[in-house]
Amino acid sequence: MERRHLRAVDDDAPRVSRHEPDAASAQRLDDLLVSAGRGSAQAFEGVYTAMATPVYRLALRVVRDPGMAEDIAQETLVEAWRKAPEFDPARGGAKTWVLTIAHRRAVDRVRREQRQRRQMESEAAVAERESMPAEQDTVVEVDFRRWQSERVRGALSHLSDIQRQAIELAYYGGHTQTEVAARLGVPLGTTKTRIRDGMKRLRDALEEG
Repeated sequence: MERRHLRAVDDDAPRVSRHEPDAASAQRLDDLLVSAGRGSAQAFEGVYTAMATPVYRLALRVVRDPGMAEDIAQETLVEAWRKAPEFDPARGGAKTWVLTIAHRRAVDRVRREQRQRRQMESEAAVAERESMPAEQDTVVEVDFRRWQSERVRGALSHLSDIQRQAIELAYYGGHTQTEVAARLGVPLGTTKTRIRDGMKRLRDALEEG
């Protein structure tokens, strides 16, 4: 791709005036952007002066953050300078062309911020779950429909009464280890042992069956 070089233009280069009629002002802006696309830094200064405020206001309406809107405005005008050779006044005015870039960048920024926020919230939720004491989690993730089958109920008969009672409270009742210990009136360590040993015997009985 041909390398672009900045170059100055004559003093009589088209400039945008706030006092000109809208149509004339728009035409001047189109001419400036065309000249900028040909490498005129001075012409682009005119585009920058005319569009900096409208671009900022549009970005602010989308992102609702002044600092972020300033960043988007700067990025927009840099992109407009870089892509100025692509501007075709026959397809639309310079103001609309620049504001379209601004709107796209603002929407992209909002979406990126939302993705980052969701990612942070997800990571925070995982960290919170991992930091919770083990006794606050349910003992084991189970498929209740499977545990309620006749085959499993039959396997429970192979357990001792204290093992079966602890497991039924944990699985069927959905209680945590701490809650099971409190209901049975035994230490937490004893409850863990009963559930662990009962689970082992239950698995053995199911495999034999």
